[in-house]
Amino acid sequence: MNFQLTDQQRELQEAARKFARAELPELARELEAEDVSVPAEMVRRYGEMGFLGVNLPEAHGGLGLGHLEALLVLEEFAQISNAVAFPVFEALVGPVRAIERFGSDELKARIIPQVTRGEATVAVSMSEPDAGTALTDLATTAREDGDHIVLTGTKRWTSGAGHAQYYVTYCRLSDAPGAKGIGAVLVAKDMDGVSFGKREELMGFRGIETRDIVLDAVRVPKENLVVPAGGFGKLMNAFGLERCGNATMSLATAAGALEQAVAYTQERHAFGKPIVDFQAVQLKLAEMAMKVEAARLLIHRAAADAAQQENGLPGVYESSIAKCFANEIVREVTALGVQVMGGYGYHKEYGMEQRLRDGFAWGIAGGTTDVQKTNIAAAMIGRRFDQRR
Repeated sequence: MNFQLTDQQRELQEAARKFARAELPELARELEAEDVSVPAEMVRRYGEMGFLGVNLPEAHGGLGLGHLEALLVLEEFAQISNAVAFPVFEALVGPVRAIERFGSDELKARIIPQVTRGEATVAVSMSEPDAGTALTDLATTAREDGDHIVLTGTKRWTSGAGHAQYYVTYCRLSDAPGAKGIGAVLVAKDMDGVSFGKREELMGFRGIETRDIVLDAVRVPKENLVVPAGGFGKLMNAFGLERCGNATMSLATAAGALEQAVAYTQERHAFGKPIVDFQAVQLKLAEMAMKVEAARLLIHRAAADAAQQENGLPGVYESSIAKCFANEIVREVTALGVQVMGGYGYHKEYGMEQRLRDGFAWGIAGGTTDVQKTNIAAAMIGRRFDQRR
């Protein structure tokens, strides 16, 4: 077992860190203040630098590297802010992976190069007003009509809605009950019948648009079918990588808080000496560091494990443990960061309170921490639990 990064991995990590720290802090402050998404020209720069195709196929403009390399890049961006990292998250661990794994060759060739070049973003549209954790209750319908699939329904909590060009939309493609009728179709933002609700006002996630999507008899070419009815299990299996990305966003937020706290406690003086000289402060920094390092190891284990899986994706057990742990420690670490910095930690100008607000969201998004714990227990027991009984 080797815990060291390879030379190539370190070089990629350093390139991402150098770019993120030189180019993105000011932009991150603007996104937080104005609650706007990363500008299109900056997303294209991400693409030009190769950061949007790390683990996507070389045939479609990617670098063809592994998932661990992708997560290393994502962490460096997300240490600056979740908002500036979100286009990287969507490209490397988001729904474009479903297209890459399950879409037709034509669909891959049409969509993935746009993503790697930074010309388009693909978001996932899963939840509905009455289908969140109980996702198999979704009611958005998709019926065949000649060469098209006609979608009708309302989707909720879509991150990137209104900003992304494409949406992998979970829908009911047949009359079969439960998961058996569910598949996914790629919907383009500019298709007739697609409209968006008002931008949601959230505790954090400023700079990451979240809206409802209304689908009013949207005619989608059959070529945009990603997964047919009965493919719900495939979609969920592919979600293991998204869990690792979610965990990495949590990790990066916590790691950024730790770095900021370490710097602050050496600069801030009280009673004639730096506050890091006080044992109470030292204990808090150590607690933060232990949690950050443990989360990083769990995430990297899940990513490394993917290479041993038949489908090349992180397993449910490993990815759920990594996500759940990182989701929980980011809340603890950022809270300690606020406490260590005192009034400055609570002040909007200094950014620690933003980390606290942003960090809390990841334990809700992409499957709550409680859902992850049921996944973990199910993997341990060797069967899934029916929550309806």
